[in-house]
Amino acid sequence: MFPIGDDNRSERSAAIVNYLLIVANVLAFFYELSQPHPQRFITLWGAVPEYISHGERLSTLVTSMFLHGGWMHLIGYMVFLYVFGDNVEDAFGHLRYLLFYFACGIAAGLAQVFLASHSSLPGVGASGAISGVMAAYLLMFAGNRVRVFFFFSIITVPAFVMIGLWIVMQFFNGIASFAHTQQTGGVAYAAHIGGFIAGLILTGIMRAGGARRAPYFAR
Repeated sequence: MFPIGDDNRSERSAAIVNYLLIVANVLAFFYELSQPHPQRFITLWGAVPEYISHGERLSTLVTSMFLHGGWMHLIGYMVFLYVFGDNVEDAFGHLRYLLFYFACGIAAGLAQVFLASHSSLPGVGASGAISGVMAAYLLMFAGNRVRVFFFFSIITVPAFVMIGLWIVMQFFNGIASFAHTQQTGGVAYAAHIGGFIAGLILTGIMRAGGARRAPYFAR
């Protein structure tokens, strides 16, 4: 299931931060493509577990969130961010949403480092942060209707169905590909799971701290 839209009728403010994050990711990708040696650039600014586990190049936990491995990698996750991020920003408020996004992204990177601490492969992508956004959406807007592309047709399903299937796939794929990913690269499922768990925890904390509006099963 690939999301293409959801119910935004009751949003109260423009998702300025979410749009800026999408623009920043796109601009960073174009800058990445402009480099004479893109792989060297990714190695320098991507999150390399071997370095981070020794307390080195910790800033790459942030910079790696704006790098991507190709057009499909970028476009796919920017669509996810566009569909789910505006609702979460509307619930948390602009600044809290920005802090939440970065916190989930950093937590996702650390999860990957924890499970592959000796890997010299750079991790890149916004998927960990976006996994956290999806976790927040699941907790706050589980009953929302989401339009998804499914087997050459467009159907509408509750958010908890689409996101629930997605996270179950991350767990199963993560278990199946763990050894392979450590050795040769691939999808960092540990980062997806780590970002999602961080999103669940942080959403609970931020709700308790007074997010502007975060009702369960709303809209």
